[in-house]
Amino acid sequence: MGRSGRSRHQKRARAQAQLHNLEAYAANPHSFVFTRGCAGQNIRQLTLDLRRVMEPLTASRLQVRKKNSLKDCVAVAGPLGVTHFLILSKTETGVYFKLMRLPGGPTLTFQVKKYSLVRDVVSSLRRHRMHEQQFAHPPLLVLNSFGPHGMHVKLMATMFQNLFPSINVHKVNLNTIKRCLLIDYNPDSQELDFRHYSIKVVPVGASRGMKKLLQEKFPNMSRLQDISELLATGAGLSESEAEPDGEHNITELPQAVAGRGNMPAQQSAVRLTEIGPRMTLQLIKVQDGIGEGKVMFHSFVRKTEEELQAILEAKEKRLQLKAQRRAQQAQNVQRKQEQREAHREKSLEGMKKAQVGCSHEVASRRASLQLSEEFDDVEDDDIEYFCQAVGEAPSEDLFPEAKQKQPAKCPGWKRRETDRGQGRFSDQKLPKDKPQGVQGRRGPKGVSWHRGRGRGRPRKRAV
Repeated sequence: MGRSGRSRHQKRARAQAQLHNLEAYAANPHSFVFTRGCAGQNIRQLTLDLRRVMEPLTASRLQVRKKNSLKDCVAVAGPLGVTHFLILSKTETGVYFKLMRLPGGPTLTFQVKKYSLVRDVVSSLRRHRMHEQQFAHPPLLVLNSFGPHGMHVKLMATMFQNLFPSINVHKVNLNTIKRCLLIDYNPDSQELDFRHYSIKVVPVGASRGMKKLLQEKFPNMSRLQDISELLATGAGLSESEAEPDGEHNITELPQAVAGRGNMPAQQSAVRLTEIGPRMTLQLIKVQDGIGEGKVMFHSFVRKTEEELQAILEAKEKRLQLKAQRRAQQAQNVQRKQEQREAHREKSLEGMKKAQVGCSHEVASRRASLQLSEEFDDVEDDDIEYFCQAVGEAPSEDLFPEAKQKQPAKCPGWKRRETDRGQGRFSDQKLPKDKPQGVQGRRGPKGVSWHRGRGRGRPRKRAV
């Protein structure tokens, strides 16, 4: 066989690289996005759009049935390394969005004031920019106006940051950043604006004609005398093909970015195109746990310190009662186990004693059966001897203790009973006109009964 194309060092390096990628992928946060309750078609479509935002670190084809409870999802999420749940639900009052941290919480509940699907956002744009390569890497998270407005605001910022993997600005590859997720907090209305954008980097400082040539899009130059007119003035190009750039989106690239003209240490413009979905959220409450637990913050309900202390005391009492019930249940289980073991041992002892008694009884029964068999044999011999000597069967009073399975008959008993009129056809009357001789009586269908010894024996013919 020929040698493989890769050397041993190359195979080892590739295996180590694959192992490193798997470890890095497992260390990143993963999420489940699904609905609960009776959600409409628009809410289900919004769920699919949110999965699109969270790709590739989410289950894109997750299927949750109605009979599956939240505990089932938590049990499945553990082995798969899922760290967050994004749950959408719909009630009579509105649409709600829950963000859960596994395995111990907290849980943030938002009310969805307004939302727009991906198809609605894309249809409103003149030029949308969306392709599958953008979803090969997680989006870049941008938080705005999350300042010192309270502990709940800081908790929201931390939860959103933990949804996506952290970025090292010194080692990050700019070609992996294709999307941007912007979450803006408004302190006055206490609402969050959820926006999703596509990132495009284009060089600046070149004329529109030069950009067209770099993009391999050649305009119509039939009216131009020289190509310098196209490069200098951009003649023949519409104003809509040029997008306004300024100081707000122009930056110097630290490394080369995919695209014609995007060279390191050169000025380039970063352009954002919204690809959806779009949501306006308002925080309702924060709970310590997964869907249940202590309410740490509520936007509508305010409680005093005394009320909070009373709630804590009631919760501690419930926990104590629960611990007592568990301890009592454990004692009951232990007691029943001991009773079961004692009953088992007692039953085994009884079974052993019964086996010993049965063995003695079986031996005595065997001995008695042997004696009775010998006695029966003796009695049977006496009956047979009496039949041979006398020529007829003995009466029942002669041998009362004999156990006769079948009545012993002497030889020729059928003949004697026939002669005495006690045979099978003794009740039949013979006709008077026929003489009674050797062939005196006839049975049914002309069967003759001979009075001589034997049954139906033919006579010897004389020579």
